[in-house]
Amino acid sequence: MKLKEDMNPLLLQVFRSVVWVCSFITFLPWYFLSGAGTNLDRARRVKARSVSGRPAGPYRATNQVGGIHQKLVWSLHLGVDTLDKVMVHGATRFPERDCLGTREVLNEEDELQPNGKVFKKVILGEYQWMSYEETYQAAVCFGSGLAALGQRPQCNIAIFCETRAEWMIAAQACFIYNFPLVTLYSTLGGAAIAHGLNETEITHIITSKDLLHSQVPRLQHIIVVDSKPTSWPGFPRGIMVHNLVAVQELGGRPDNSKEGKLCPPLPSDIAVIMYTSGSTGIPKGVMISHSNIIAGITGMAERIPDLDETDTYIGYLPLAHVLELSAEMVCISHGCRIGYSSPQTLADQSTKIKKGSKGDTSVLKPTLMAAVPEIMDRIYKNVMTKVEEMSSVQRTLFVLAYNYKMEQMTKGYRTPLCDSLVFRKVRSLLGGHMRVLLSGGAPLSAATQRFMNICLCCPVGQGYGLTETCGAGTISEMWDYSTGRVGAPLVCSEITLKNWEEGGYYSTDKPNPRGEIVIGGPNVTMGYYKNEVKNREDFFVDSNGQRWFCTGDIGELHPDGCLKIIDRKKDLVKLQAGEYVSLGKVEAMLKNCPFVDNICAYANSDQSYVIGFVVPNQKQLTVLAEQRGLRGSWEEICNNPDMERDVLRIITEAALSAKLERFEIPKKIRLSAEPWTPETGLVTDAFKLKRKELKSHYQDDIERMYGGK
Repeated sequence: MKLKEDMNPLLLQVFRSVVWVCSFITFLPWYFLSGAGTNLDRARRVKARSVSGRPAGPYRATNQVGGIHQKLVWSLHLGVDTLDKVMVHGATRFPERDCLGTREVLNEEDELQPNGKVFKKVILGEYQWMSYEETYQAAVCFGSGLAALGQRPQCNIAIFCETRAEWMIAAQACFIYNFPLVTLYSTLGGAAIAHGLNETEITHIITSKDLLHSQVPRLQHIIVVDSKPTSWPGFPRGIMVHNLVAVQELGGRPDNSKEGKLCPPLPSDIAVIMYTSGSTGIPKGVMISHSNIIAGITGMAERIPDLDETDTYIGYLPLAHVLELSAEMVCISHGCRIGYSSPQTLADQSTKIKKGSKGDTSVLKPTLMAAVPEIMDRIYKNVMTKVEEMSSVQRTLFVLAYNYKMEQMTKGYRTPLCDSLVFRKVRSLLGGHMRVLLSGGAPLSAATQRFMNICLCCPVGQGYGLTETCGAGTISEMWDYSTGRVGAPLVCSEITLKNWEEGGYYSTDKPNPRGEIVIGGPNVTMGYYKNEVKNREDFFVDSNGQRWFCTGDIGELHPDGCLKIIDRKKDLVKLQAGEYVSLGKVEAMLKNCPFVDNICAYANSDQSYVIGFVVPNQKQLTVLAEQRGLRGSWEEICNNPDMERDVLRIITEAALSAKLERFEIPKKIRLSAEPWTPETGLVTDAFKLKRKELKSHYQDDIERMYGGK
């Protein structure tokens, strides 16, 4: 959607005439030199076809080697069929190149906020790098040290740690020594973490967090990755605490050398048991083999053009999630360097960066990045807020350049002049060198995707995959600038659509086939750990021996073979009058409203309308309160009924603009003064809503809004 051009019509016509004349003069030489025609042909070509010829599929990528009727691709490099060999390949081909980088902490200080709260602020130095050879040797020594502490091949070991270089070194050690790695993330909650550790019978854990050791009776060794002391008061007798460096030194001793102790993994061996939150509240451990991840990263890498050792990736999403782990393994397989960050230090304006110092993207200048929609929605709203604050001349220039570039992009053309003169400052938010940005984890709104494509001057691809498919399913091609779609199947996977009668979705629907998305291929995982009931429900093997996973997501396949996610079975609520509401769709549409930082839509089948819980944007709501003459603390403003009515009116207008149906628009809302963060336990580390926890948190409000007590 174009931005509103609020200027004198005569001046607007003059501007367009000048642009037209310039375009006419430069068009022919630029067209042939830039390859714009080729890019447009690529964007328009059919990207996937049904192998069977039936509308249900299965659909495969048309650029599959040997054609759509050949076997799916499962290996990236010849002979590299397990994850330990990926690291060996990198260390052999790129031994001296930078591999893993971490910024040095120069200073840390407390900063008092106007509301009385104290925030930790840091000043960070340059990135300190380990080469591929150094990373490999560190992993070998650490794995050898774990073996010396009694860790055995094909016996599970857990990691419970934030994203950092030590996480990847520990993971590589486990891959080399064939220790299945159990991954956990903090927002699963204490009871769920204890469940995962006990279910997998963990005796050794790698962590940077203090654990509730009393809930893990088999635990014998804790390896801390930072400089915490190796003796903590209160630990039960029998549990030993070690530093990562000490374990590496232990493994480096001649008597603990890796010779004779290695039990190299087979492609079919479990590489990772990745715990993911379940809808029942009990997390499920997804068993992922070496060959599953190899197939997944093979499919992902094929969609990133010109990927090589000159690229720099910024790693900040949780490595305990499949999106980040797969993205970093793709980078290692191609010799890229990975610089580590966090959501709190990502940009110059991030919450932990001291004013006047540089965030991680400004220092690292990455070329590749994976992001979740929550992060991109924040960038979009922050930039648009700044645009509104510009002078009328600046704002007009920005809007005209934005709309002009949008028109050119739809024709497959680039706008180097606009990029350098108008969008350079926005692009610098992510370091100024970004060439590929991949969104995953949740649907990205069309408005945000279009904005990022235009203002960051790089393609923003959407991907679709689940932990159960190694994060691999589809990724949009980098020259496809359409929005709202997640691309065609990867070369490692195929997709079929299964009819869902209750929701009214059929593969015979017109104009496009619709149904539950079922993904098949070598990237489909081995199933859930010790959970045969769910395995029988969600996985199956066809007559050719290929595994398939039933995703529960509803998709629509377009004529060019690209997939659009249109619903989710678990997100779909049938209202009292029989209308189906997709809660995820409502949330995705309303998150672009400037007054909304986060929103959770909720509905009951015995009620006739949707309600919403909103974390409002503090700056926007404070301005609105001042306009209304309201005074008070942030909590008092959020609890004010007049504010709730005003925000509901604004949200309703945004919903109608987004073409939501009347029954999909929240009829009542509750403003939350408390932000939803992974620390509060109301969202995951990837900022996905935890519906069960949110429902429990707001149970009294739900009853009031639905006319109860």
